[in-house]
Amino acid sequence: MENKKTHGLVIVNTGDGKGKTTAALGIAIRAWGEDMRVLILQFIKGGWKYGELKALAALGEINGKLRVEQCGLGFSQRDGEDKEQHKKAAHETLEKAREAIKNGEWDVIILDEINYAVKFGLIEKKEMLSLLDEKPETLHLILTGRDAVPELIERADLVTEMHLVKHPFKRGIKAQKGIEF
Repeated sequence: MENKKTHGLVIVNTGDGKGKTTAALGIAIRAWGEDMRVLILQFIKGGWKYGELKALAALGEINGKLRVEQCGLGFSQRDGEDKEQHKKAAHETLEKAREAIKNGEWDVIILDEINYAVKFGLIEKKEMLSLLDEKPETLHLILTGRDAVPELIERADLVTEMHLVKHPFKRGIKAQKGIEF
């Protein structure tokens, strides 16, 4: 007899290789295809118009069950912007995540680049981990970004580490539209 009860998973995509967000977006599309409600909150990315945002917006318009919010101010180590502004944006995103986790409106929530937000000191490790304590049993929660903390890896159900073997940037090839953004 098949167990039909949903067991919400905690999934972590981490590592120094490409594909962490892309893998999470693949799950988002798969879940959307199964008529699940998907929310993607991007902790760092902001301002850029990534190709996937256009595709996901179109899917979301079809049935309203997929939403992406760019909440960050961009990569704080590159912008030269005030770190306090980045912290404020990260904390606002953290509160959006907390509310979304509690309200029961979503089947899958992706917290894109939340591991970077912890690494860069924009939010505290304990704040991120507290989201796991609030997760309902049936909610799938996906956390992406390099350098996932050991406590998150320990508590997760599924952890994938993307390992960089080779990257075209090392040969002077810039990021390619439609492939990396």
